[in-house]
Amino acid sequence: MFDDLVLLRSFVAIVECGSISAAARALRMTQPTLSRQLSALEQQCGAELLRRDTHRMSLTETGQRFLHDARAIIELADEAQQRLRLEQGGLQGNIRVFSTIDFGQTVVSRLISSFIHAHPGVTMELAYSNRPLHMIEEGCDVGIIAGALTDDRVVARSLGQIRRHVVASPGLVAVHRRCRRPEDLQEWPWVILSSATFGGTRELTLYRDGEESRLQVRPLLQSEGVTSLREAARMDLGVAALPTWLVEEDLVSGRLVRLLPKWEASTLPAHVVYPARRNLPLRARTFVDFALEYMSTVLTSHRR
Repeated sequence: MFDDLVLLRSFVAIVECGSISAAARALRMTQPTLSRQLSALEQQCGAELLRRDTHRMSLTETGQRFLHDARAIIELADEAQQRLRLEQGGLQGNIRVFSTIDFGQTVVSRLISSFIHAHPGVTMELAYSNRPLHMIEEGCDVGIIAGALTDDRVVARSLGQIRRHVVASPGLVAVHRRCRRPEDLQEWPWVILSSATFGGTRELTLYRDGEESRLQVRPLLQSEGVTSLREAARMDLGVAALPTWLVEEDLVSGRLVRLLPKWEASTLPAHVVYPARRNLPLRARTFVDFALEYMSTVLTSHRR
């Protein structure tokens, strides 16, 4: 019935992206080309698959049944092709990955480099966004994100918890000196994240062996990224609660010091996410498994 799988892939992409224009961007083709492919598929099927008007697009009853079959056919074809490639020369193909910005520029970049070394036939694209669900909608295969996540449109698998130290520059410590209890830090200047999703809040909770202390802080600077907070802390601007993977070298070099070393800010979750309604290709599933193992080792190494 079908000359090839292109028409099926185009149809599935349109449904998953929600519109022809969004699918065209994800598939990197023009909108008129994709519209022609959909029309050709409907002609071959002898039935309308999608109802289209100026405001929205929806599956017909026939289209709903056909979508399930199309996905199954594509998955079988992809699995067969990937197994053949794997037998012949290892994992191959391109994977589109996204990450929250600061996490992606450091830890995730190292993760991806390690994966490509292990699978040299794979190429990867890394995009950054602190609004990750938009990236899934744009056609990315997998995301590695730090911070809270609540959305049933993605499958989220835990990578562990990110520890955060309370740090400041030696210059700031010299000016304020007194810091024996968490309450002492309420009078210090602070730099904080602007989004609660990534741990930003004016009420900071510190923990020590089951004990907790809540502080009301007054920020001089709020930012979407922890790297900018680290730079501000280096410049004596204020105290910051920063992830261990970001400040380890600064603590070793002495550019930053830990305040109240027995206390830590609340941890942040880290997840690998992928679309709930999309069949992942073998290369992407392999990357997910690799990320789970790699990140668990990285985050474990940052514990006491």
